[in-house]
Amino acid sequence: MELTAGHVWLMVAAALVLFMTPGLAFFYGGMTRAKAALNMMMMSFISIGIVSVVWVLWGYSMTGGDGFLQMVGNPLANFGLEGITEPDGLILVGYGATFAIITVALISGAIADRAKFGAWTVFVPVWVTLVYCPLAYMVWGGGLFGEEGAIGKALGPAIDFAGGTVVHINAGVAALILVLIIGNRKGFGKDPNHRPHNIPFVMLGAAILWFGWFGFNGGLASSAEQGGLIWVNTLAAPAAAMIGWLITERVRDGHPTSLGAASGVVAGLVAITPACANVSPVGALGLGLVAGAASALAVGLKFRWGFDDSLDVVGVHLVSGIIGTVALGFIALPADGVGGGLFYGGGLAQLWAQLAAAGIAIAYSAILTLIIALAIHKTMGFRVSQEQEAVGVDLSLHAETAYEFGVGGHGGSFQPLHELIKGNTPTSGTDSVPAEGTAEQKTETASGKESVGA
Repeated sequence: MELTAGHVWLMVAAALVLFMTPGLAFFYGGMTRAKAALNMMMMSFISIGIVSVVWVLWGYSMTGGDGFLQMVGNPLANFGLEGITEPDGLILVGYGATFAIITVALISGAIADRAKFGAWTVFVPVWVTLVYCPLAYMVWGGGLFGEEGAIGKALGPAIDFAGGTVVHINAGVAALILVLIIGNRKGFGKDPNHRPHNIPFVMLGAAILWFGWFGFNGGLASSAEQGGLIWVNTLAAPAAAMIGWLITERVRDGHPTSLGAASGVVAGLVAITPACANVSPVGALGLGLVAGAASALAVGLKFRWGFDDSLDVVGVHLVSGIIGTVALGFIALPADGVGGGLFYGGGLAQLWAQLAAAGIAIAYSAILTLIIALAIHKTMGFRVSQEQEAVGVDLSLHAETAYEFGVGGHGGSFQPLHELIKGNTPTSGTDSVPAEGTAEQKTETASGKESVGA
């Protein structure tokens, strides 16, 4: 088969989406303490490795074909991609893999600075297999929410063009479950050293995410008209969301922040994901504005309610994912003059379909993630020891640090890590342990953290 422009674009789009996961690593890595930055980035990078293997062996096969109870495909139908030889098929395999990779990587931000790396490497393949793949089948593979699915026939097919339910609601719910099981970081809400240590990394990560998101949303555009609409909406919604977040910060806290700008961009990207091909540019602006303001308010709730969603996966991805998914019931454009959201005279049908998709995705992800996480937590343990958390997960889990100051250095077999973990800090090389914050930062109150939580 001749390589067409469509094939080339889909491969480029897949590469853009794959690039988003290293972008996420920078985004998350900058938001952690200095002594947890490498661990946070590694959780994204190992997700690429593990999910890619799972996807080739059985993951892709579970997202299509003949399904079991309209919930999941047969993992052995195309095991190892056997039988998939057409260029179109293999390109779609690669494109789909990048979505699975970043979905599970998103979850890691909620448990920063306290999760065992080994436990994470067990969680990733199990969660992708039992949670991501079935939900992808239900929404995109002809399952429950499709035109021929039980829910699709009863309420009409739900709209989720690029992953509001499958990616963002799914990851946000899973993140919340893990936080509740693993518990809060020591000093959560009180220790100012938990503030982000490298805001330029955060902004760089947000820029990479925004760049890659044009492939995320636009990879499967079916026409030039649809592709143009998706591109403009992927520009408009995050731009408006950034403004919405900054206005909220200015009114609430008296100052807009660069961290808020980066987080607002991500909130808008999340909200437009399910709706990118089905709303007008003006609708995308309104959606982004609402999502940015709502997520800015939502991230502060973790301090009030006492759950340590470290990097605000719940406040951004779950909240804006729900907003983007449900909003389609109001602002979805009619297709060929028929249907559409409530504001276009389409009635309540699309709204019910969107509510059902969001509700079932929340319930499914919560129940399955709870089972998986509890099994890991009760057996091998999901959380590092208090000593390892105090030393820092970079040193205690990876024998590395992100920053080397002085000549001592920490890394490899040259550092007596067992002494550090026991609290016996060696006399040489102590200058290489990065300070956890300046004197100015340490005077900031926990309430001040709410203005930059993202």
